Amino acid sequence: MSAGAKVCDKAETGLAEGLAQLGERYDAASLFPVDSLALIAAAGLHRRFAAPEAGGEQFASEQTRYAAMLTALCDVGRGDLSAGRLFEGHVNALLLFEWYGSHDQKRWLRDQLEKGAWFGVWASEPQPGVQIQNAGCICLTGAKSFASGAGGINWALVTASQQGAERRLVTIHANDPKRADLSGWRVRGMRASVSGHYDVTGVEITEANLLGSPGDYDREPRFTAGAWRFCAVQLGGIEALIAETAHHMSPKARADTLLRQRFAKAYVAARNARFWVEEAASKAADETADAITTARIARGAVEDAGLLAIETAARILGTRSAFDGERADKIARDLSLYLRQAGPDYARDEAAKAILSREFGERGEIT
Repeated sequence: MSAGAKVCDKAETGLAEGLAQLGERYDAASLFPVDSLALIAAAGLHRRFAAPEAGGEQFASEQTRYAAMLTALCDVGRGDLSAGRLFEGHVNALLLFEWYGSHDQKRWLRDQLEKGAWFGVWASEPQPGVQIQNAGCICLTGAKSFASGAGGINWALVTASQQGAERRLVTIHANDPKRADLSGWRVRGMRASVSGHYDVTGVEITEANLLGSPGDYDREPRFTAGAWRFCAVQLGGIEALIAETAHHMSPKARADTLLRQRFAKAYVAARNARFWVEEAASKAADETADAITTARIARGAVEDAGLLAIETAARILGTRSAFDGERADKIARDLSLYLRQAGPDYARDEAAKAILSREFGERGEIT
């Protein structure tokens, strides 16, 4: 999976360049990035990773498919992290339909994708959470928070609970402007992801809206190991920031030993992060026993590389890195928010416990 992969310098793809230009506009206006998603679709990525029966590409193997998925997620993230967040949610939804959808639901998905529909997955919620009610009609109550694409994407898979059972997935319309509240999404970065609040109270559902069985969404290793996908998007942003730093590094900075060393550390950290993301994707493809641990390691490696890239850009580019309109500033702002995925320290600790137990035994001997 690593063949030909490297931290990018001048070799950004046309897709990434186009998304970067559009990203500047949507960052300033903080609007749902319609044109960015259209560009992703034009690049052939809208349906590519759906199940073949839903109109997706027939890959030779899951390893080949996940390698292509990693490249696509990274390329989109390299261009614009907000668009990358929305694309990753769409890919996540396509996988969930493949894993848990019925034949009829996959046929419906194919029809929606042919119409150009975009999907997302919303799990975060304020208490008491989204519930499935059976009073008079089957409907939902509650709301979703941090709902990326709220009011903009066409459909969302939302998690919902019913009578104490494990949460399950429900497909709902996601573009009702009366239900979307973006007033609280006042952030420095990831503005165009429009990750607002979406009220689902009163949404009527049928059996056709229910995807899979209770507990399927949280099924392991798919749930935790799937973190590799957002790590791939973040990795694209990190590589873009390092490339931007190198591109604008002045002759004086390039002649400075300390600044060159700082740049080298950031570059190596990004390469290390790519290695772990590729490992995590490969193990997730085969659902190996250590897929979860590898994904958790990848999360830590990406976070470390991202924070180091942000600091390195600030030190090498100086005040230029903080000016509105500078690409380095936008990437750093987006990364600083996107890297705040839930429970990073918990993920690191769980990875450490698994490594100690698996490789060094209870007393520290190598086993």
